[in-house]
Amino acid sequence: MVNIGQYNQLQVVKKVDFGCYLDGGSFGNILLPKKYVDKDTKPGDTIDVFIYLDSEDRIVATTLKPKARVGECAYLKVVQTNRVGAFLDWGLPKDLLVPFNEQQKPMQQGHSYTVYVYLDQQSERIAASSWLENHLASDGKIFKPKQAVELMIYARSDLGFKAIVDGTHLGQLYENEVFRKLHYGEKLAGYINNVRDDGRIDLSLYQAAHLSRIGLADQILAYLKANDGVSSLTDKSPPQDIYDTFGISKSVYKKTLGLLYKNRQIKIEKDRVTIL
Repeated sequence: MVNIGQYNQLQVVKKVDFGCYLDGGSFGNILLPKKYVDKDTKPGDTIDVFIYLDSEDRIVATTLKPKARVGECAYLKVVQTNRVGAFLDWGLPKDLLVPFNEQQKPMQQGHSYTVYVYLDQQSERIAASSWLENHLASDGKIFKPKQAVELMIYARSDLGFKAIVDGTHLGQLYENEVFRKLHYGEKLAGYINNVRDDGRIDLSLYQAAHLSRIGLADQILAYLKANDGVSSLTDKSPPQDIYDTFGISKSVYKKTLGLLYKNRQIKIEKDRVTIL
């Protein structure tokens, strides 16, 4: 069975001057244009291709890799807007449409937005939506505290940042859990900090530091690297400054600095910590 908006492994049925035809099952033969066909390809070979509709709404195949498949989120740039909606660059010849009713706020050419890619069941066209809440779950009861997850930053909030969790759920990353500059569309490792009674997800960029001094050491090194190798947070800094940055006590922070110093990974001075 061929899935539109996904990668499919299809068999070559016939090779022609302008490409080759692939066995699309109920969709019939699907064209893979010549520019995507290897010169050694022959009938009977199986090719991994992405299936979508071209500008004339014909089902076609490509070996290009789009920036997102159906069911995934991506941070994409608007290349054009018109009376139909906004069109995003997603790495394929035909740009990705975001209909007006799927825009949380009017999209502007040249700006980038986080969108969810979906398949319109009636037209079988691939489209996108910035109404993430309509497509992703907010009830995170399938997750457990301290569980490692992949995060994608998609918006600012009064409390910090909103993030997509494992591509399926929405969560909240609080300001005091952030120790470096974050960017919309950025993907990074994170952890489930808490799942509230209503199912909403609280996130952290690091595992509970008091559970793993080695884990905290990695976070301190990452913080240093993100800040040109230097930090003003020393073992003499106010406890609140340390907590606001790493969410841990001053005593734990001092012990971890000691570990890094002993391993000759940092230099500790009166007013700064420098990575070696």
